[in-house]
Amino acid sequence: MNRKMAIWVAGAILLTHGELYPATMNGDELDCLIEPQEVVNLSSPVEGVLEKVFVDRGAYVKKGQVVAQLESNLEQATVVLARARADVEAAIKTSETRLAFSRLKLARSEKLFEKQFISAADLDEAQTERRLAEMALLSAMDNKRLAELELERANVALSRLTIRSPISGVVVERFLSPGEYTSGQFKNDSPILKLAQIDPLRVEVFAPVSMRGKIFVGMPAKLMLEAPANSSHDVRVSVVDRVVDSASSTFRVRLGLPNPNHRIAAGLKCKIKLLPSEKPLAQN
Repeated sequence: MNRKMAIWVAGAILLTHGELYPATMNGDELDCLIEPQEVVNLSSPVEGVLEKVFVDRGAYVKKGQVVAQLESNLEQATVVLARARADVEAAIKTSETRLAFSRLKLARSEKLFEKQFISAADLDEAQTERRLAEMALLSAMDNKRLAELELERANVALSRLTIRSPISGVVVERFLSPGEYTSGQFKNDSPILKLAQIDPLRVEVFAPVSMRGKIFVGMPAKLMLEAPANSSHDVRVSVVDRVVDSASSTFRVRLGLPNPNHRIAAGLKCKIKLLPSEKPLAQN
């Protein structure tokens, strides 16, 4: 192979997710690759020691499903204590009783003062006792509200130790086991699981720059899966990149592929044949 031919072949090879595949075109037929809709390295939001991991590689998970649990004895005890404080009603009931008594005493004192049976100082004392009782009740209610907020915070802290799946998909890899330490998501150096959403799938295509303007969002296409699937599917273009890769003179195109039964595996190579269609007037 001469130098010019070698350069031409190298320029037609694209590196995607660690795999090499050619971006050739035969008419409107382009090579493509099936990819997960989304891949997530799932970490804990806080540091801690894993107590349980409920799933393993290959398991299907639903969005919101509990997949791991960190040790939480201290947080559980904090919740119990905070709940006990939030449920205490004695201070409020005592303050309400004192306020009711001070109001009755003030009413009697006002009648006695009108008949000049008590002095103005005695009336002032009854009025002051009523105000102090009102303030004591407000303080007791504020303390209960603070206790309820403390309970809410304790529950949030406890919930952060329960790891839930952010997507519906499959477990690609499990990195940590019970007893191992996770440093939290901010360091992001110790993910617990790797998850992939495989319904729908993404079909990634590198189209030659000569097709720029001929491919548009919503354009229909026929997807042909290679072995071992050997099936065809009707799909539509969902994304057309507006940036061209100057090194390969290509631009990326994405199509969506429903996969409700998870029968199609991500990573398969495929071909796309674009179908004739009128470009919408709103497209530029």
